[in-house]
Amino acid sequence: MFPWRNTSDPYSIWLSEVMLQQTRVSTVLPYYRRWISALPDIQSVSKTDIDNILKLWEGLGYYNRSRTFHKSCQIIFNKYGGEIPNNPSEFLKLPGVGPYICSAVMSIAFNFSMPAIDGNAVRVVSRLNAINTSYPLSNKRIQSYLSGLISPSCPGVFNQAIMDLGREICTPKNPSCDTCPVSIHCKAYVNNAVDKYPVSRKKIAIPHYHVVAGIIRKNNKIIICKRKSSGFLAGLWEFPASRLKPGENVQDCVVRGIRETLDVFVDPIAFIKQIKHAYSHFSITMDAYFCRIKGGHIKAVDCADYRWIYPYETNRFAFHRANHKLFDKIN
Repeated sequence: MFPWRNTSDPYSIWLSEVMLQQTRVSTVLPYYRRWISALPDIQSVSKTDIDNILKLWEGLGYYNRSRTFHKSCQIIFNKYGGEIPNNPSEFLKLPGVGPYICSAVMSIAFNFSMPAIDGNAVRVVSRLNAINTSYPLSNKRIQSYLSGLISPSCPGVFNQAIMDLGREICTPKNPSCDTCPVSIHCKAYVNNAVDKYPVSRKKIAIPHYHVVAGIIRKNNKIIICKRKSSGFLAGLWEFPASRLKPGENVQDCVVRGIRETLDVFVDPIAFIKQIKHAYSHFSITMDAYFCRIKGGHIKAVDCADYRWIYPYETNRFAFHRANHKLFDKIN
């Protein structure tokens, strides 16, 4: 049994649903337990700073989820006295709360008869009804179908059952149709066409970028930079880096990038390693170099802040995942 299934606490249920968006249960479990231990309620989240939020979320990805959750908890604490509003329209106004999160929390915690439509529900219903359009074009049909089935007395149990069916049995690949409790009602199964549903949207090729990072060393310390408070990976720490321009040499790139970020000139003195990493909307190849300062005075130009730290202190700061792949070479 998952820990968020053993509670009717709306905060715990909400947190689990935010973490589970586009993330596997097995990945979420340790993060959820660590978060609940550190921040057990709305008040504790609202009173902590964003750096602590990002550190607890470090590695889970889709960091905007943590920032909007933090903002919403602050609003709830200040406007609703720390109690999540048991009104769907009010809850839906909060940052990061969309139709799925709203329906899941309202049905499970407050017994509102609202179908929660996530990827699992889309897959289950698309196969049951052999829906020939892709999501979100199929949304109205799925919404109507589930609204006709959902239990008025136990809507949360119904929604969780659909989620479980999609996660455990009606999986994207190799579904366990032979053990599915609703297979006799499934048009896709009856027609031996389960692999055709749900209808997929045309995939868009994600771009790939070449990035060069510099690890500046001096007196056994290294420099780390904090990304600005808005935009991609906002507020996270990293080694100063820049995207390689067409025709640019990688060493020239790291010199330029550090100049633009910290207003100092550096010499790249040793290649460290090359890593590859994929984000949700693009992927990167990153070359990293040890560098030394040869001129200028450090200041935060294209970053929010910078710090000199000992390599073993990296675990005190929230870094995005690509930088973690360099830690073994600097510690």
